[in-house]
Amino acid sequence: MVTADSDLTKQITDRYRLTTAEILYHMPDHPHMLQAYIWQDYDLFPKFPELKKFLDFWTHSLDGPLHSVQVANKSIISPSEFGFTDFEITLQ
Repeated sequence: MVTADSDLTKQITDRYRLTTAEILYHMPDHPHMLQAYIWQDYDLFPKFPELKKFLDFWTHSLDGPLHSVQVANKSIISPSEFGFTDFEITLQ
């Protein structure tokens, strides 16, 4: 029996969305400098439990203190957009 991919299942049944976070943090050896890290996973909008879990791990386990986090998310599976036209052209 064929089963659906777990990411696809999350999107359809659980309303997960592709979430991208740009995490700026202070470099441990040079605290005055910022480094960027891009995190991407499927997460629930608007509470973002997966991102929060990752940021908690970062805060408790890694040396670089967080500066800021910017989050963007997009529903991958969405209704199709249809556009109707009132003419048809055939090029030869």
